[in-house]
Amino acid sequence: MANLKNKLEYINDRAVTDPVEFINECEERYEKIINSIVERIVTEDGREIVMLAGPSSAGKTTTARKLKEGLSQKGVKTYVLSLDDFYLDREDIPYLPDGTQDYETVDALDLVQLENDLNALIRGETVKTPVFDFTKGKRSDTEYNEITLGDEDVVIIEGLHALNPVITEKVHGKLLKVYINVSTRIYDENGNVLLNKRNLRFLRRMIRDYKYRASSVENTCKLWKNVTAGEDKYLFPFRDNADIKADTIHLYESCVIKHQALPLLCDSEVSDEFKSEIQKLKKALEQFNDINENTVPKNSLLREFLGQ
Repeated sequence: MANLKNKLEYINDRAVTDPVEFINECEERYEKIINSIVERIVTEDGREIVMLAGPSSAGKTTTARKLKEGLSQKGVKTYVLSLDDFYLDREDIPYLPDGTQDYETVDALDLVQLENDLNALIRGETVKTPVFDFTKGKRSDTEYNEITLGDEDVVIIEGLHALNPVITEKVHGKLLKVYINVSTRIYDENGNVLLNKRNLRFLRRMIRDYKYRASSVENTCKLWKNVTAGEDKYLFPFRDNADIKADTIHLYESCVIKHQALPLLCDSEVSDEFKSEIQKLKKALEQFNDINENTVPKNSLLREFLGQ
């Protein structure tokens, strides 16, 4: 992403001199990525499965939605399924050596049903895919997604494990593999890393966890250790299997995220093991100039984390 001007000085200058244009340029960059993937999909003939993978808070949900919208505008009927709905019931989730359950492993998914359902969709059969009830820790007994892929229809499968050969090599049809991530660091004026890729995703997730999952900063920090360990083990080794890679950074995002993130970082009590990292993030965000959150478009990927 060498063409991105990912320097604090540049970002702060744009945030002051022309914030609206800065936002528009960042949003247009990502829309071009979406449009290019849509064009790639529509050039293929016949039913197709798009495997959309990425780490936590990369923006998989919004990317899948935008791809569906773009394909629909092209007249392509599109469905979106989450791999999370194929979780095994809570009591069947594998355990880690320390006795905790490993929700990050691919073996936490019902791989047999996933394989059967995807191949049935490719054959044009009607499939009732599960809906997982996270409040009960099991799939719903009454809800499901009923899908029949027409001759030119598309289904997008999004999730951490969407590029894992354990899944992709069992699907006997056309697959387009897409990998998204925050793939750009932010540097200060001395060339030092101010916010790395995982920092940016953590800030996104911290805000979302607090707003939508009633999760404290302390709890997000604890979860983050297992989440990133799972990414290292179950996602990153397979990212080069992707046909398309996309960077979901929006260079202006730190100028906006700081409004929600800084109060959380400043006011939250965290354990000693997390204090130094929290202080580092706090000091980094304080260096960014402000951009009013209301200027962020309602359909922006950042709204997945900031809320409407």
